[in-house]
Amino acid sequence: MTHPVRVAVVGLGFVGLPLALTYAMKGAKVVGIDVSPRLVEEINAGQSHHLESYKGKLLREIMQEQLAADRFHATTSYAEAAETVNNYIITVGLPVKNGDPNFGPLKGCAESIAKILKKGDTVMVRSTVVPGTTEEVIKPILEEISGLVAGEDFYLTYCSERIAEGRAFEEFIHMPLVLGGINEASAEKGKELLSFISETEITISSIRIVETSKVIENIQRDVNIAMVQEFARFAEAFGIDTYELIKVANTHTRVNLLTPGPGVGGYCLPNALYYLQPKANELGVPLNLLGTARGINDNVPAVLVNMLDEALKSQGKQLAESRVAVLGLAMKDFSNDDRISPVHDVIALLQAKGVEVVSYDPAVHSSYTHKVETLEQALKGSDALFLTAVQQEFTQLDWSQLVAQMAESPVLFDTKNRIPRTLDTQVKVVRM
Repeated sequence: MTHPVRVAVVGLGFVGLPLALTYAMKGAKVVGIDVSPRLVEEINAGQSHHLESYKGKLLREIMQEQLAADRFHATTSYAEAAETVNNYIITVGLPVKNGDPNFGPLKGCAESIAKILKKGDTVMVRSTVVPGTTEEVIKPILEEISGLVAGEDFYLTYCSERIAEGRAFEEFIHMPLVLGGINEASAEKGKELLSFISETEITISSIRIVETSKVIENIQRDVNIAMVQEFARFAEAFGIDTYELIKVANTHTRVNLLTPGPGVGGYCLPNALYYLQPKANELGVPLNLLGTARGINDNVPAVLVNMLDEALKSQGKQLAESRVAVLGLAMKDFSNDDRISPVHDVIALLQAKGVEVVSYDPAVHSSYTHKVETLEQALKGSDALFLTAVQQEFTQLDWSQLVAQMAESPVLFDTKNRIPRTLDTQVKVVRM
């Protein structure tokens, strides 16, 4: 590009904030837009709990540098952003409740952009959506409110988001991308916008294909994990090590089994089927296998609680009378994101059975009545321990010392394959 990019990133969450900062680091003039005044205030003050990092710098440090350089700032005002930018990248999510996607936040975002949209502007959707959303939901809102025509007066594109939390900066730059445009001119504008930060291949296809591809990329991992959960149940019954089984199977160059855990968490994978389902229902296409896989993964917390129940009984204890320490609330290892974490389901099931639950996660900043501030508080007098997500602090534990702080004859439940095998001779360890 011959001129610096001027871009607004709408939605400053786990995707939007690092994306905005990636553009700023590359030299763009960036405005971050979010509906939360508190979040905007924290960002402009250089504060963030994100654990993302790039080239040895934490996201917070990168953000402070870009704020100081006047390449980035946050606001709640679309009108303020419109004064300086001509590109809008939407990262606002599509929340799911009881299996139904809620289009409200995304529609509200489109309406706000439409009110300040100018001729020549580019709008890019980088949220995971129900296939058809860009053309059937976003486009009509933008055109009706702005009075402009997509593909003629402004450019409209969709680019699927593929980053993994914890590797956002690296993957914004190096992950291959796919892009769809409302017409050829829009696709070219979108590619130009992406190329400002991307150093890898950008594939152009239709918006419908790109939207659908993004959803099935997530669903195939959900199905893979469900399959592995069933393998784990077989391995447990057969008396063999699940993780060793997967390791051996994966020596085949055409096999790529994922690993089991306390369930499938995060914003993407658990919601993926529910993004595809509405369009499948509209088309009359059954998704039986995918629904079965989702059900298997949803049921994992209940399976784990039953396994703990049996393990405690073998130690002469009752689940309902026990105190259980849960280590790790995040939806995956080394993350501070506990949205849609299966650990919450494990805890709810334990509490419903009369268990005293005490949780600890040094990275997650959400507050819960069961959450304590130190590992010692969680361990003291506990009859069982669930290792459900790994944080840096947990990689350096002295497990023998840890057991000494618990009640007599405790049960350790390792859902992450992290507790040393040498401990098996000293204490009851349950492994997936």
